Amino acid sequence: MTMQHACRRTKSVQKENMELDKACHSLPADIDTNGVVRSSRDLPPAHYTFQIKNFSVLFEAEVKNCESGVFEVGGYNWKLVLKTNGKKNSKSHISLYLAIENQNTLSLGWEANVNFRFFVFDQIRNKYLCIQDADGRVRRFHNLKTEWGFAQLLSHDTLNDPSNGYIVDDSCILGAEVFVIKGSGRGVCLSMIKQPQTNYFTWRVDNFVVRKNDYYLSDVFIVEGLKWKLGLVYPRGNKATSSDHGFSLSFYLLMADDLEIITPNRKLYAKFKLRIRDQVNSNHLERTIEHWFSKSNVGFGAPTFSLLRDLKDPSNGYLVDDALLVECKIDVISEVKDFSG
Repeated sequence: MTMQHACRRTKSVQKENMELDKACHSLPADIDTNGVVRSSRDLPPAHYTFQIKNFSVLFEAEVKNCESGVFEVGGYNWKLVLKTNGKKNSKSHISLYLAIENQNTLSLGWEANVNFRFFVFDQIRNKYLCIQDADGRVRRFHNLKTEWGFAQLLSHDTLNDPSNGYIVDDSCILGAEVFVIKGSGRGVCLSMIKQPQTNYFTWRVDNFVVRKNDYYLSDVFIVEGLKWKLGLVYPRGNKATSSDHGFSLSFYLLMADDLEIITPNRKLYAKFKLRIRDQVNSNHLERTIEHWFSKSNVGFGAPTFSLLRDLKDPSNGYLVDDALLVECKIDVISEVKDFSG
């Protein structure tokens, strides 16, 4: 699953959860001291319904656990586990749990993060009592904790009160909605590397004045495993971007042929200096630039780095024997590494 697909999947689950959550609160909600919310809604459970007939037999036979069939949600198999907790009395409650099934078939170190809610059908009013954790709490299922639920789902008195409609003709209808929160398990680690080990490159441009082409590219140089070039150095100025075309020099840093490192959704940061050396007085012409390189923008620099008349002025020391010394120093560069869970 790609990261984008996982995000869309998570957003879809969240949207479905919010819509059903609104339905659960169609009537005022009641939050007890254990942080459990009880409310009422008209919609039936979206994922599973568990009807138990001859319900009283569970108490008479002192059946401790009553399990539903297995149902699949979010790529996992689940079941409901109802616990009667003894014979009918005013102090006892029934308990209901969501349990993950066939955990032995899951991968080593598996876990499932789940938000869930239970339902008890009021057969008189045709409404559902909705029972869930407050604030959308997420429960983590793993090999040491394979079930979660509510130990005090309903008191025996509330359950068996005929006016509540939870048991009619000795039949009780329970339900569940299960929302598995899935991630892609993928991500990236971004590191900012200051003063990379090899970060300096000098390019000697001979015969500068007599060059006639629009642009020139340097040889490749490597910084932190990435290939770069100095390029688009226009002795006549950059026609596309420079208002001083014919009068200025444009100077850029470009990524070379490692573009696969930058995916459509990833960028690479660099802070760098572009410099033309003063070969006489060491009063160099320099600019510091920072940029996030991407698939759509693999080069960046200064469209008007210097006026040509300044470069040609002998007193500035930039041109010596018609040779220009062009340099780049990368001070900070980002490093991105993929990781997966």
